[in-house]
Amino acid sequence: MGKNISAVMAHVAVILAVLLVIGILGSIASAQAGGGSEKFTGEIERGATIRVLENDTAIKQGYLSELITAFNKKYEEYGVKAIDANMDQYTDLENDGPYGYGPDVLYQANDRIMRYPEHKHILPLPAEEFDCYDKVSEKGWQAYTQKVGGDEYIFGVPVNVQGPLLYYRKDLLPENWQTEWDDDKNGIPDIVEYWTDMYRYSKQVKLSGNGKKFGYMRSFLEPYFSVGYLYSYGGYSFGDGNTNPADIGHSAGNAEYGGRVIRQLASVMDERCIDDSVTTGAYSALASGEFFATITTPDVYTMFVDEMKAKGYSDEFIAENLVTTYIPKLPVSGDLEDESQGFIECNMMGGVQGYAISSYTTCPNASLAFVKFATSYDMIKRRNELLGIVPARSDVADNLGGLSEIINNNLERGNITVMPSIKESAQLWTPLQTLFQDLAKDAFRKSAEVKYETLESIKEALKKVDKQIYDGIFTLQ
Repeated sequence: MGKNISAVMAHVAVILAVLLVIGILGSIASAQAGGGSEKFTGEIERGATIRVLENDTAIKQGYLSELITAFNKKYEEYGVKAIDANMDQYTDLENDGPYGYGPDVLYQANDRIMRYPEHKHILPLPAEEFDCYDKVSEKGWQAYTQKVGGDEYIFGVPVNVQGPLLYYRKDLLPENWQTEWDDDKNGIPDIVEYWTDMYRYSKQVKLSGNGKKFGYMRSFLEPYFSVGYLYSYGGYSFGDGNTNPADIGHSAGNAEYGGRVIRQLASVMDERCIDDSVTTGAYSALASGEFFATITTPDVYTMFVDEMKAKGYSDEFIAENLVTTYIPKLPVSGDLEDESQGFIECNMMGGVQGYAISSYTTCPNASLAFVKFATSYDMIKRRNELLGIVPARSDVADNLGGLSEIINNNLERGNITVMPSIKESAQLWTPLQTLFQDLAKDAFRKSAEVKYETLESIKEALKKVDKQIYDGIFTLQ
């Protein structure tokens, strides 16, 4: 198949991803001028109860319980107690906080947390007081930096560098992959290096599996995992580095190629790719061998492990055969059936998850103590052990073995785009989700009902999405 591109590093359990570089914080240092909220006096509120909002995975895998237990033991002399906020992981602080229903401390992705600063729903933090201050990259802090009233402030503490990874079952590769699926002879299956090969192999699996076996499967319900196909061919969400909401460009460049990729990938799946059943069932399906591969984030690695253990697989088998690696490369042509022009990196969306403190908390100093404890070396290391996260702390990442160099290479290659850290990003998801689902549904429509047979039709649909997002930001509010 004439692949002339040098091979990417193989089978490294590391995110495609983002922002984790050792270094001085450079220009972000100006953000510490915010100095944190005046509410942070240093006097911990005795007897305080801190309601902590965490994500579902951290709760299910027992991390939040460990974190709370360790914190409560350390601060028992103050009578301070942290508890699970017992709220939906996507709770809306803007609506809940003013009425006393929100958490004191929240852990969410940068796009969600950074919709709150403008109307003062979260507190600016004294970032320089954290022991991770010089351990997190400049771009990590930038994800939580915003200008308010003419000054820049930091509103969150980065914990987890997030972005899609390809998960696959090594034992489900075709037996002849070394002779028939490794054209560049680099010892890595072309199936997991190039979308053209993943597409071709998935077609074979679907045909021979009689609707019970699939190659690649992923729902198009979540734009986070699909918008990167547009980015890869010149599209973007907001201009000026995702800071200008007046410039919306999902239809820019040859972004329609990315739309065609979505449509083609859907054709090797079944109609579950249109709803959420693939996402919720992916752990079990990969464990049972129903799926060969899927894409998701690194912090759910243990969910796959648990499912495989439940099906009787040994730790040794899982370590050998459950593989995480880079997202495959895309064809320059934008056609998964044409690799004659070579390949480009797949530029996926990423994010930075971290902690923030509600402006409505009655115990800001105790909450600050909790966030400092939760972002300490030991707790981030433990979070990695239980959840498989990619730490934003470079000292933890370095000790995991070679991660900094690999992630730095990803960053230098420019194959990750961090979610916008502006409140207008909330308007992105519904229009994109609707279009991606519609593109995927095309694969299952009768020929007379197909809507996106040409690149021009996809381009026009993307332009409509851009207008819908613009109207949602500037016209309809």
